[in-house]
Amino acid sequence: MNPPNNASAPAPLVGWQFALGAFAVALATFMNVLDSSIANVAIPTLSGDLGVSVDEGTWVITLFSAANAVSIPLTGWLTQRVGTVKLFVAAILLFVVSSAACGIAPSLPILLAARIVQGAVAGPLVPLSQALLLSTFPREKSSSALSLWAMTATVGPIAGPALGGWITDNYSWSWIFYINVPVGLFAAAVVWALYHKRETPSRKLAIDKVGLLSLIVWVGALQIMLDKGKDLDWFNSPVIWVLTIIALIAFLFFLIWELTEAKPIIDLRLFTQRNFMGGTVAISVSYAVFFANLVIFPTWIQEYLGYRAVDAGFVTAPLGIFAVILAPVMGKIMPKTDMRRLATVAFLAFAGVFMMRSLYTTDVDVHTLVLPTLLMGIPMAMFFTPLTAIILSGLPPEKIPAAAGLSNFVRVFAGAVGTSLMQNTWNNRTILHHSQLAEQTSATNPTYVQAIANIQTTLHASVFKAQAFFEAQMSAQAAMLGLNDIAWLSAVIFIVIIPLIWITKPSKDGAANAAGAGGH
Repeated sequence: MNPPNNASAPAPLVGWQFALGAFAVALATFMNVLDSSIANVAIPTLSGDLGVSVDEGTWVITLFSAANAVSIPLTGWLTQRVGTVKLFVAAILLFVVSSAACGIAPSLPILLAARIVQGAVAGPLVPLSQALLLSTFPREKSSSALSLWAMTATVGPIAGPALGGWITDNYSWSWIFYINVPVGLFAAAVVWALYHKRETPSRKLAIDKVGLLSLIVWVGALQIMLDKGKDLDWFNSPVIWVLTIIALIAFLFFLIWELTEAKPIIDLRLFTQRNFMGGTVAISVSYAVFFANLVIFPTWIQEYLGYRAVDAGFVTAPLGIFAVILAPVMGKIMPKTDMRRLATVAFLAFAGVFMMRSLYTTDVDVHTLVLPTLLMGIPMAMFFTPLTAIILSGLPPEKIPAAAGLSNFVRVFAGAVGTSLMQNTWNNRTILHHSQLAEQTSATNPTYVQAIANIQTTLHASVFKAQAFFEAQMSAQAAMLGLNDIAWLSAVIFIVIIPLIWITKPSKDGAANAAGAGGH
């Protein structure tokens, strides 16, 4: 979103109204970002309470992201149709209602339905919060407004896992959703009180209904297919075939319609721009890998290392420390540096961190778990803003909002798809390693026989209990080897996509455009 630039734009807030307004808008952003990570460490507990597998519990994250992705392209149309302030407050209130519905959900289907609504109404919160902050600050301090926004958005990955783990262990997973109710009501009340007289004009606009419907169909069919694939044995199931065909046909129809529609809901012609195409693919693939690991890692810690949810949260929380510390530093470095170099360094750093994770063993200590997570905050601070600047560089001002919306849609949807694909890959690699290890569990293998005898002696257990204990240890070893494969694959992906950065052209106006359009 660009800051107001016309004579009729309201004057910036001052005094206590300025401080309170900026805090309330930032709080709404924080609530939204927090909710995207707070559920990660609660998935094992949530799944157990609802009587579903952890794989099914992961849908709580992936369906939220998919719904969020679909709603992002609607933000521009809704803003002009309803008004910035009304839409922002309405989105907060609907987020509060859907959060409460998540908390009281007695079953997974009801919880998923509430999460879909929650993800959909969360779509406009990020760009609208940037627009409101820019109108709150004086024009000459617009960079400070975006820095404040970036700070609140970055604190989420720090607070989310730790807070989610603490709430889950000490109260109930339901409270990770209930916590949004008082926060959201406060933010909505303050924003409405201070901003309702600063409403932007609204007007009736036509919407690309066919494009929107086809978008919902192919995104929904694809996401359900990916999430249900493992349970239904993939393409041995007619349901998976039907979902795949629906997704493919709807996607092809969507492409043709959007490329020929005069006012498409998503301007796919932007992909003809070299910087937009290279930057969007790079940021989407990298975000997909990053976000998928953010979901899988705490699940592994709890399921196979026996960590409590709160402990898993504290292990993953250091991710955002360097991201917060380096945020103001990046603001000073970016105008003086080629964005492509910053993004390249970030991708190499991500690859190094994931290579560190690929060396884990089942007796890994806390320090070894935390160090790569802590270091990951460095490339996290370095890759997002430079790539956003690359994506928007060279575009005319009237194309910036559409480009920002489309790149965000692709990135968020990539995160949902990437999580599903990585989860399935981890399961498949775990099964493969388990079968390879199981080949050695033969009564004719002296090593196996000796291991069972040692377990019997140590635990004073029967042969049956010793074999069960050995099987549990073998399953943990297989899951760890599968996770190592995921980490190694993630490192390779980050290196392989570096050339995408360098097919783009350097541009001096990239950083300014990124600031004007907003980001996350």
